[in-house]
Amino acid sequence: MATSPPQNPSSGDPSDASSLTAAALDVPARAWKSLVSRLPPLPDTSGLLAAVSDLQRRYFGVPRRRRRRRAALPLPLRPAAAHSARIAGEMPKAFVILDDVVQHTLTNLHSIHKSLLFWQAKAEGTNSQKVYFMIFERGPRAFVDATYQTLTRLGSNGRPVQYILHSASDTVSTKLAALASMQHCLAAFLAEIHSEVDRCREGLTANSDKSLHTLFIVLNTTFSKLEVSFRNAGKGQDELFTHDGNSYELFGKLPEVDLESQEWTESLLTDGISLIYENLEKLDSFLSSQLSSHKKPNRLTIYWLPYTCGALGLSVCSLWLLHHSSLMGSPDIDNWIQDAKESVAGFWDEHVEKPIISIRDELFETFKQRDKGVMENQEVQLTEDSLRRMLVAFCEQTEGRKLPEDLPVQAMLETLTKRYEKELVHPIQNLFSGELARAMLIQIQKLKLDLESGLLEMDQILRANAINFAVLAALPAFGLSLLLLMLLRTWIQRDHGAEGRGNIARCQRRLLLVDVERRLMEFQHYRDNGMEEEARCKFGLLLYTLDRLCKAVESHAKETGEWLRLREDIFDLAKLDMGLPDKMVVVSRLRWMYNCLLPFSSSRLPRL
Repeated sequence: MATSPPQNPSSGDPSDASSLTAAALDVPARAWKSLVSRLPPLPDTSGLLAAVSDLQRRYFGVPRRRRRRRAALPLPLRPAAAHSARIAGEMPKAFVILDDVVQHTLTNLHSIHKSLLFWQAKAEGTNSQKVYFMIFERGPRAFVDATYQTLTRLGSNGRPVQYILHSASDTVSTKLAALASMQHCLAAFLAEIHSEVDRCREGLTANSDKSLHTLFIVLNTTFSKLEVSFRNAGKGQDELFTHDGNSYELFGKLPEVDLESQEWTESLLTDGISLIYENLEKLDSFLSSQLSSHKKPNRLTIYWLPYTCGALGLSVCSLWLLHHSSLMGSPDIDNWIQDAKESVAGFWDEHVEKPIISIRDELFETFKQRDKGVMENQEVQLTEDSLRRMLVAFCEQTEGRKLPEDLPVQAMLETLTKRYEKELVHPIQNLFSGELARAMLIQIQKLKLDLESGLLEMDQILRANAINFAVLAALPAFGLSLLLLMLLRTWIQRDHGAEGRGNIARCQRRLLLVDVERRLMEFQHYRDNGMEEEARCKFGLLLYTLDRLCKAVESHAKETGEWLRLREDIFDLAKLDMGLPDKMVVVSRLRWMYNCLLPFSSSRLPRL
């Protein structure tokens, strides 16, 4: 078989040239890879905090705290005995333990739900948002890895953007699948607890020993089914639900000794209750280990780049200020502070204080001297009396008779006008020998009276509007105060979700009601088709949504006096013995009858 001779690299083969170019471009990629390999692994913050908490609890007697969601939706235990026990405040141990188990489950479901919402939002984002997330919102180590992959793809004539998008799709789909599996298991577990409690309610509300015996049987059934669901879910995704690669029983088995047996002792009860809480701790630990790689990143991880840039900018500013401070022997900062003080004082004096004082003096100088008005009533009265005397004397002399005392001024003015018109026929003659000059002087007195009356009315109007000018001068301060109050109200009501008081919170509460309606229909659909496992999961999600709805509307319904009726309607939706048509009627009543669940445009109703 003939062999081809080796080719000379200098022969100008295009393939050799492209390989040399790829090797040259691969140098920075290898440098990035070397840098990544030398980076120390990021510490597990949750593990560190857990270790510190454990040390405090062990050596300083600090009890371990757990953030618990407030109880909202109760268990289906509402006979007379249980209700009277709740009212009396003497809750049986079985009730307390069941409430703890349910609240642990709801808390874990809430954590999974928040992570699911985050990853669903990322899955529905645009391509640019996915690329930005994969590069800049997963922490510095992911940023270095993405940069290395981009340089590698560029060096091999690949398409880095398509690679990042494909990686983002794989990452998001993997996390969504894992979270959906955990949500399915916990929802089925919650539904199983409710169904078992509803089935064994008579034993749970009996005397203390019998209720605890029934409780052990119920929890053994539910915990064993939860472990089976975990293992079944882990068959398709081994990396999600295996613990150190070993197969073992996750939950301890509670004692199911007969009540009449001699083995049923107080110590057995204590050990059984302790084992229940140990199982809860194991459940929390197991879910935390699974959620650690699939939960949504914390705020520091998402915004690490802006925080880093801000920290760098703050460091540069601090060094620059230190260079110009008195610690380094420089008087620059002191001089700048003094200049700033003078500038602010000058601005306040020239553009705020003096204009306000000037406006105040111009507006209120007249009102401060109320005893020195433009015109007084006494002056107007004197002018009016003088005009009346002049008219009486003129009319009596003209008509040659005594006038009545109650004769109005208008009648005398008519007489004066007629006489004045007659005198104007011979103005020059009557000016010297007639009554024309006297009539003109009386008319001047009348004009004086009219002028003084007008000035008096204007003075009264100005005095009456002094409060209006004061309010006008205070409008800027009032507007600024109103703006500050609105900002404070917005800041106080932020991040309350469906429990808030704004239009967005009201919409979120109505969306919770929509979720309740949809899950009711899904539960009934799977139940009618004989898909018991899916139906159980949907019922558990229904219970979780009802718990969120109950928590969201409680404070608002108490303010309007609707809480008792609203709570009973929400409790009815969690009953297993109520049919779908009746529940849909309840949902319709919730949507249109309660103020806290009405649309924003129709919510202005009087309180009950």
